[in-house]
Amino acid sequence: MIDNVEVRSSGLLPVGGGHEIYWEESGNPDGIPAVHIHGGPGAGLGSGSYRNKLDPERFRIIGLDQRGCGRSRPLVTAAGYRLEDNTTADLIADLERVREHLHVGEWLLNGVSWGSTLALAYAQEHPARVLGIVLMAVTTTDRFQVDWITETVGAVYPEAWDSLATHAEQAGIGYRRHEGRVVEAYARLMTDPKARDAASRAWMDWEDHHVSIGTGQVHSSADWSDEVRQVFATLVTHYWANDGFLNPPILRRMDRLHGIPATLVHGRRDVSGPAVFPWMLHRAWPGSELVIEESEGHGGELMVKAWRSANDRHADRIEAR
Repeated sequence: MIDNVEVRSSGLLPVGGGHEIYWEESGNPDGIPAVHIHGGPGAGLGSGSYRNKLDPERFRIIGLDQRGCGRSRPLVTAAGYRLEDNTTADLIADLERVREHLHVGEWLLNGVSWGSTLALAYAQEHPARVLGIVLMAVTTTDRFQVDWITETVGAVYPEAWDSLATHAEQAGIGYRRHEGRVVEAYARLMTDPKARDAASRAWMDWEDHHVSIGTGQVHSSADWSDEVRQVFATLVTHYWANDGFLNPPILRRMDRLHGIPATLVHGRRDVSGPAVFPWMLHRAWPGSELVIEESEGHGGELMVKAWRSANDRHADRIEAR
């Protein structure tokens, strides 16, 4: 596997409503098309390390920043931004426009964390465009999962959750813990330019704590710019407060994925998203493969190794057709 896969082409694609989606390509232009769907929502492609998870000699590697974040424009924090124009249906439509723009007939979907939810939602809308699916840190973003990651897992990190709830209670928006959803309180705070910075710091402190299990240390987003932190927290709370804009939920539409091969990679120690989440998905998806890494949480070296191996296996299958 090549350590540094360089981008060979990129651009901004107008998709309507003033939105432009950043896309990039690397790897073999004649290879198997594979699209990386990033997490968050709102994390963006970041440093582009996703490109190292696919063999550049076998794959035509495609990435994009979802609307409102990364190098796509405008950012969700821009003055006058219409959050109602940023939903899962919009993100699915953007993926289709990028696919058509790059003249891709079918592609292998790679999704990480929230990206696994979006990959599943896309596949359920456009199954004929999907060669296979590889997911890591698997989520489906239904009400049970959102309430788990924003409320229930506070039983593991009570100090951090108390700090999260206290900030919302003191923000003057009428929130009281256990009388409302804390994620909905933060979704409101993130739409207020005066409250956004402090709220995004409180939210990211909470996230940095609960995703740390399995790593042995508390993560830190202190090196994130104010802009990136605010974009991330705005989109995460917007989507989670609306249960991913998925009605019906993904698990109620699994018949649409019949016959699509998939590999699900998850960490046993991922308390942010317990293994029961990918397990339920796996049980509802005959023919899917579930890989559980016992020693890792919401990511790790063994999970990344399993991710790369899964892409290679899917390439073997696709090339043998």
